[in-house]
Amino acid sequence: MIGRVLIVDDDRAVREALVQTLGLEALTPVSTGSFVEAKDHITRGFDGVILSDIRMPGRDGFHLLEYAQSVDAQLPVILLTGEGDIPMAVKAMGRGAFDFLEKPSAPDVLVGVLRRALQMRALVLENRVLKAQMEAGDAAARMIFGTSKQADALRARVRLVAGTQIAALITGPRGAGIPKVAEVIHLSSGLQAGPFVRKQGAGLTLAGLLEARQAAIHGSLFLDEIEALAPELQYELAELLDAEQGAKDGGRHGARLIAGSTADLAGAVEAGAFNAELFYRLEGMRVHIPTLGERPEDIPVLFRHYVAQAAEQAGLVPPEVQAQQVATLMAQPWPGNARALMSAAMRFVLGMPEDTEAAAELGHAEQMARVERSLLVAALGREKGRASAAAAALKLPRKTFYDKLARYGIKPDDFRR
Repeated sequence: MIGRVLIVDDDRAVREALVQTLGLEALTPVSTGSFVEAKDHITRGFDGVILSDIRMPGRDGFHLLEYAQSVDAQLPVILLTGEGDIPMAVKAMGRGAFDFLEKPSAPDVLVGVLRRALQMRALVLENRVLKAQMEAGDAAARMIFGTSKQADALRARVRLVAGTQIAALITGPRGAGIPKVAEVIHLSSGLQAGPFVRKQGAGLTLAGLLEARQAAIHGSLFLDEIEALAPELQYELAELLDAEQGAKDGGRHGARLIAGSTADLAGAVEAGAFNAELFYRLEGMRVHIPTLGERPEDIPVLFRHYVAQAAEQAGLVPPEVQAQQVATLMAQPWPGNARALMSAAMRFVLGMPEDTEAAAELGHAEQMARVERSLLVAALGREKGRASAAAAALKLPRKTFYDKLARYGIKPDDFRR
């Protein structure tokens, strides 16, 4: 969290006391004695908050507040009030001040208000960065989160598929974010300026399909749960893809199809429950989203992102995610994947963190053991049971790796496929 606090007070003794208090709380005070001295620090990119006295010679705290608001309406200003100044401070709140405190203020009260303001400022600046990336950057990098090898591979695959503009298939477990990945493919492609039309396979009629294709011309049509398409529509869609491929070869462009499915389509083809021609049309450009269980090291990154997102939606200051909570999160299997983690983040922001406390009764050692076990299982799953490759991926000596497998009763043969 950002810890810079711009102190503005004409009383030197007060400034020195504030500097000492904030320094003991690992915050970074910037001490100034007037508006003129503070003005140069007040910019739209200032990575901190302002703590200012109201009564000062010349340009007072109200003038400073107005100036800060004109530079950046989202820059928190906390006002310090003397005896009898509370009505003035309340008035300042109506003009956009973050909060006000009476002098002298108890250190725990002062620091508590500053930390809340700093969290708000950090979120504002982070959102601005993300918005700038959205406007000018790589959609895969800004919308697909995670630092694991699986997350890197997913982003690389999305970029590859996006560049082809051929019909594509996105698969993954329920709650993994198939619609989001479809949108990233669209935004990463040469069709990003065109429409992105989303339809569910269940209940779609031929007229609805043709209408959606028309609406998505020069853009992308995302058909989610494509396994739920009626058999006759599967046939019609395969025919449409054939016809449109011929049109593209002749220089004409329609709408790119992106299909999504949580089902085993290959098995459905073998069972005669899904159109083989359509499947093979889509399978060539396939993107598979791994489960959270396969990449537990991404859980902290995703959860913190979802907490910030949920706090912004709710208009709240995002609560800090502690290391103990991260360990608890990583120790859980998350069968609902990203969707379940997102719901847990919202409940955490709203003060109902039952998922993050589900294992609270476990000791820290047990929670860390669960995290370690999940990482071992994920590595073996990725390497299809090849223990040596899994050990190398985790950067563990083979003996240490096998000792850990024995401790948790994990058998590499269970992951061979």
